[in-house]
Amino acid sequence: MEGLCGNPADSSQNFTLSAAKSSNDSAASCETLHNQTADSSINCTRTTEYCNLIKQAPFTVCHNHSDPEPFVTACTNTLCKYPAVDGLNKCQFLEAYAESCRLKVTITVENWRSNANCSAVPQASCQDQDCSAHEFCGEKLGSTSCLCRAIFAAKYNSTNSLGEPTVCTQNSATLTLAGCLLTDKGIDYSALHLKDQNCTGHLDSETHMVTFSYNSSNACGAEVMKNNSQVIFKNTVMMANASGIITRNDQVAIDFSCPYAVPEIKSLSFKIKDSSVVKQIVSGVWNYTVTMNAYNDSDHMNLVNANTEVGLNQKIWVELKTDGLDNNMVTVVTDSCWASNDSSPNGTLRYDLVKNGCPNAADKTVMIQGNGVGTSNSVSFNMFKFSGKTSDIYLHCKLELCLTQNKTCTPSCGGGRKRRSLRSKYADGNPALISMTWTK
Repeated sequence: MEGLCGNPADSSQNFTLSAAKSSNDSAASCETLHNQTADSSINCTRTTEYCNLIKQAPFTVCHNHSDPEPFVTACTNTLCKYPAVDGLNKCQFLEAYAESCRLKVTITVENWRSNANCSAVPQASCQDQDCSAHEFCGEKLGSTSCLCRAIFAAKYNSTNSLGEPTVCTQNSATLTLAGCLLTDKGIDYSALHLKDQNCTGHLDSETHMVTFSYNSSNACGAEVMKNNSQVIFKNTVMMANASGIITRNDQVAIDFSCPYAVPEIKSLSFKIKDSSVVKQIVSGVWNYTVTMNAYNDSDHMNLVNANTEVGLNQKIWVELKTDGLDNNMVTVVTDSCWASNDSSPNGTLRYDLVKNGCPNAADKTVMIQGNGVGTSNSVSFNMFKFSGKTSDIYLHCKLELCLTQNKTCTPSCGGGRKRRSLRSKYADGNPALISMTWTK
């Protein structure tokens, strides 16, 4: 279809307006009726007087051949309600009536242009404007540009905004403005930038939407503020400083921000699966029982059981106690304790708490009480979890029996005495290994 008149050279392309609206080439929204409030700034009295020129000479030569009333009605109904931003002005309605007369009865209306103060040659415009689906080409401040269709602008005008709401992601913020809304305000999008003047807007060549964004790699001057519950990243779309001595544009300052909730401090608690672990050890002449208990107090009064929650960084005391040994002959030395995420003591992921009878020097929370002094001792440390792991925590301890005959069995943890010097004192070649499991 070529215009509203079809193609005279091809009858298959000749449509009535109603047929064109319902054709496959027409957008579905063409059938939807939209109401727009009349422009109160238009002087309808003067407009009506101008439209009524169609009823006067020199147009009277056509009255017997072409009814002027539909043209007058169309002129007043349109121009009394809508501003002539799309170039549809009074001269075009007069020209339409004169042309209909010429086509019907080959009568040319003489001198109507000069009488109506219309240019002698029709002025063409918008040939170089490629507007998007929600825009139309119109006149603004003496030049043509892509202006917003009323139905598109309505949703933004109702909220007094110039574009879409801010889109916030985990590490970025994006604000999209409608180019035609900026044009309507007399704002040149290319003069806008964020607080960092190097961060300018990107114009989509098809939709003419203008996007401003910043992210964690380039904050574009964004400010970071914090209240009790939120961290807020705020930036502003603003206009570059005018270079001339005058300006006819208002200053632009469009704030947009992304609030992020301050992460709550969450406690992660563990529960002991096994409560008390008892293990019978038989090694040569030695036959004894080892019990592993966990407590949440240094006096070993409050036993941690399956219902007790232990929080991260909470100190606990693990007691290793034997029964069936003569403390005049042997003492119990906790040679090593380590945690793993595997029930096997030989798992690949391992964290040492006690090494060679001494606390792990890299972990200042680890302490040992009574190691090598009697038939029981305890290890204390602050509760932890394996980073990035959700599995249970397995605590393994290896115990040795040390002969006390006129010798000290207390490990030297000051760096002077080595573990090798105690090896000969160990009373058996089968050290006890006992494990306890913690779960979230």
